[in-house]
Amino acid sequence: MTYRNLTEMLRLQAARLGPRPAVRFKRHGLYHDLSWEQYRADALACAAALVDCGVKPGDRVGLLAENRLEWLIADVGILAGAAVNVPPHAPLPARQIYYQLADAGVSWLFVSTQGQLDKVRSILPELPAVRGVVVFDRGAATVLPGLAVTTWAGFLQRGRAALGRVRGELDKREATVSADDLATIMYTSGTTGNPKGVVLTHGNLASNVRAMLQVSPFEPDDVALGWLPFSHIYARTCDHYKSIGAGTTLAVAESAETVVANLEEVQPTHLNSVPRFYEKVLAAVSSADGAKTGRRLREIFGTRLRWLGAGGAPLPVPVAEAYAAAGLVIHQGYGLTESAPVISFNRVGRCKIGTVGEPLPDVEVKIAADGEVLTRGSHVMKGYWNDPEATAAAIEDSWLHTGDLGKLDADGHLVITGRKKELLVLSSGKKIVPNHIEGLLLGDPCIDQAVVCGEGRNFLTALVVPHWANVREALCARGVALDTMPDEALAKHPPVFELLHGRIAAALKDVSSWEHVKKFAILARPFSVANDELTVSLKLRRNVIVSKYRSALEELYR
Repeated sequence: MTYRNLTEMLRLQAARLGPRPAVRFKRHGLYHDLSWEQYRADALACAAALVDCGVKPGDRVGLLAENRLEWLIADVGILAGAAVNVPPHAPLPARQIYYQLADAGVSWLFVSTQGQLDKVRSILPELPAVRGVVVFDRGAATVLPGLAVTTWAGFLQRGRAALGRVRGELDKREATVSADDLATIMYTSGTTGNPKGVVLTHGNLASNVRAMLQVSPFEPDDVALGWLPFSHIYARTCDHYKSIGAGTTLAVAESAETVVANLEEVQPTHLNSVPRFYEKVLAAVSSADGAKTGRRLREIFGTRLRWLGAGGAPLPVPVAEAYAAAGLVIHQGYGLTESAPVISFNRVGRCKIGTVGEPLPDVEVKIAADGEVLTRGSHVMKGYWNDPEATAAAIEDSWLHTGDLGKLDADGHLVITGRKKELLVLSSGKKIVPNHIEGLLLGDPCIDQAVVCGEGRNFLTALVVPHWANVREALCARGVALDTMPDEALAKHPPVFELLHGRIAAALKDVSSWEHVKKFAILARPFSVANDELTVSLKLRRNVIVSKYRSALEELYR
């Protein structure tokens, strides 16, 4: 079905499904269901309160929170008020949050916790446009100098009281919001430089939901478990809005750390994830006995699961093959924030490992002369916020330049071969796609993370983070006992180097000679979002990592 806007999509589903569960969430150790009719009622209360506070159509409203029920309600409430949601990622430090809120000109702000409120407190003097803050947690402070701070419960109560007065205005706003009107400004993860504000419309998002439902439909009793951050476009469209469009239940995981436990509790039919999660689960259960590994994987993901989705980063082929052998097919897709996000996706029954699937319906894809993937259609963003030069560079003649290199195979499946800007060129002139080499390395259960380096050098090196539990197990099998040695000491221990040296060589045995990693450094701790080494979607921030470990890399080339 085609919807004029996202608010209409929720309204019609609530009218159709009424008391059926829309959102399942855990609070105080117990799961609760929010019905479709209550979901819509709370969204209207939120919208009415925003209107009562003077928020006008097109005004930008910030939403700074971890995944939780209130995030979902606030989002659809902002949209119901015809405002524009600006959702900074919750782990970001105060200065990066300031940049996004200031750049977008946010006038109201929702925050989740006292910790998030403290971030806002530190930057508030530099945000004169912000007129009010709503805080979700009941125990958080409700006083900020010179600014009204309202509790979430109090804000919804204000909206319910105002609804009779502003209902006509809300109905008018829903009726006049078109597919071309702004729904959100989402700031890119920023693997290099300052993030750009991606302007997505109601039409961008609704069309992507419609296309995804055509190629990966939900059944009425399906339950999707969502754990990726809703502030990222992948979960925003493929979990949040797709569940609304399908009229199915979205279960909200407690946190990224509890996904495996939540899988057991919820027994979902669908799960979307970044490859990093699948890699970690596989590494944790991997054994020399393939049947045993498959049995352990099936126990973790449950008996109701129909398929797994993957996006946000390349899925290593060995990981996909291991899951497929266990009867758990991972459907890899591909897209960008700028494309709302899905461009291509593997279908049920037509899933090809090593590809990111076929283009979605009404999504055009072509390969430029230099190998870059281009796309055109209603999914392509309106542009970058207040940045016409960047917009003109990204969209030419309606074609979005993705920055990714790829090809279409004989069956029409898209294969991503690398990033234009991440190609490594050795001093010999040989060109290398680092994430291809990294994907091969990550197929080994003893390697948790890897960054391949070598720009302008005569050979490749790598920064390797081992999967320490599996390293200990592998060395124990060789008669080397390391149970009492901490990770920091293990990273300098010769048997660990010898083990990884052999495994790296085995993982890269089929690549060209210049694609072999000649030397590597072992790191004791993994790269993380908190240390600015990964984006919130868990992509490597190569420039940050290379800069941070420059001395270790230089040592490898001496």
